[in-house]
Amino acid sequence: HTGEKPFKCNQCDKAFTQNSSLKTHKITHTGEKPYKYSQCDKAFLHKISLKNHINIHTGNKPYQCSWCNKAFSYDNNLITHMRVHTGERPYQCSYCDQTFSQNSHLKGHMTTHIGNKLFTCSHCYKAFTQSSTLKTHVLTHTGEIPYKCTQCDKA
Repeated sequence: HTGEKPFKCNQCDKAFTQNSSLKTHKITHTGEKPYKYSQCDKAFLHKISLKNHINIHTGNKPYQCSWCNKAFSYDNNLITHMRVHTGERPYQCSYCDQTFSQNSHLKGHMTTHIGNKLFTCSHCYKAFTQSSTLKTHVLTHTGEIPYKCTQCDKA
């Protein structure tokens, strides 16, 4: 309650209020993953990570959205999903004002500023930073119109 953190790591500058937290932290320096799952040979640093992983194998989805009842095996997936409902976009690009609900979406976006153009069109050799942009571009060559209205003939 005092905020005092007397248990200090001797390998980095982190400190903890409880010795048990320090012991758990020290494992991060060794790379050891003591919680192993025999069904697929995956191993985890924390017991809760193993428990969540087992949910994938069993199909158990205990983390349920209170807005739409969608369920998830991992608590982090629920947290990310909730941003669909709240509109929260905590990841901001450092080059422009664009924000994102997921860090992976920000990383993909960052390639538009600093990334190499690794995706090349086989028709005209124009290059793109994202594979999705290339796929959309290729449609200009093939004439394919993938999005069709279910109510009328428009595409």
